[in-house]
Amino acid sequence: MNTILILLAILVIFAYFFRREIKEKVAPNKEKNYTIDDKFNADKVSRQKEIDQLLSKIGKNGLDDLSEKDRKRLDELSKM
Repeated sequence: MNTILILLAILVIFAYFFRREIKEKVAPNKEKNYTIDDKFNADKVSRQKEIDQLLSKIGKNGLDDLSEKDRKRLDELSKM
């Protein structure tokens, strides 16, 4: 019985000192593990979605329906 308690105490101490490394292996932080390519591709996808939304707005109601803010944003996105 004493052996089990000693082993359990050692396990708890081990887990306490290495809790950060254990947590990273079990549930890694995805933002921390981003590469430059992953970040670039994520930005590209979000820009493309925003462009698609603005173009669908133009397709439904015509170019005159865009606000000045939307036109400027579409201009910015098209230059990137």
